[in-house]
Amino acid sequence: MTESATAGITFGRAAPGICVRDIDAAHDFYAGVLGFRKVFENGDPVGFMVMAKDRAEIHLSRKPGHEASTTNVMHLFVSDVAALYAVCERAGVRIVKRLADKDYGQRAFVLADPDGNRIDVGERRPAARDGGGDERG
Repeated sequence: MTESATAGITFGRAAPGICVRDIDAAHDFYAGVLGFRKVFENGDPVGFMVMAKDRAEIHLSRKPGHEASTTNVMHLFVSDVAALYAVCERAGVRIVKRLADKDYGQRAFVLADPDGNRIDVGERRPAARDGGGDERG
């Protein structure tokens, strides 16, 4: 298929699926630290959970033998990356890459959830916004 085959189809927001060993601990992290709320769960015991905050949504899937990758499982755009970085530091979240200005026009850091899943968190820098670049956040 070519791009023209999908030209008339509008794509909505995508929600990453994240595997976790302990879905209750994952819930506590995403809710307690990042401020997400549970909007759906399925299974007994719970094996799938949807968490949402503002326009962001993640899908947690319980996988007892899950081993985290060294690649990021999600990129999360926020309005104040420095404030969220401070929240994560106060909560003792493992920071994989410290907050820094990136050459691609963002200020960003990488954190790890309790299972070691890496999440890249970023905010477009004002100079990048003024340049008319891609504003996805």
